[in-house]
Amino acid sequence: MAALHLQYLKELEEYMSSGRMQEDFECSPEERRFEMLEFLETLMDVAEIADDTATKLIFKNSQLGALTGVK
Repeated sequence: MAALHLQYLKELEEYMSSGRMQEDFECSPEERRFEMLEFLETLMDVAEIADDTATKLIFKNSQLGALTGVK
């Protein structure tokens, strides 16, 4: 089972919102830039899955979930 590391997500949020990630990207070699973009793409894919999962967790077995077809 995967461990949940909320602290890492908070640090990642701060890294991106502070502008440090953008600075690092601008100062990095091409290989590192590709790695950073691949990381962000994967993060966005995971965020979509997290949104779907949260919806299912919140609305499963509820009246609203039944009305909207959440399974």
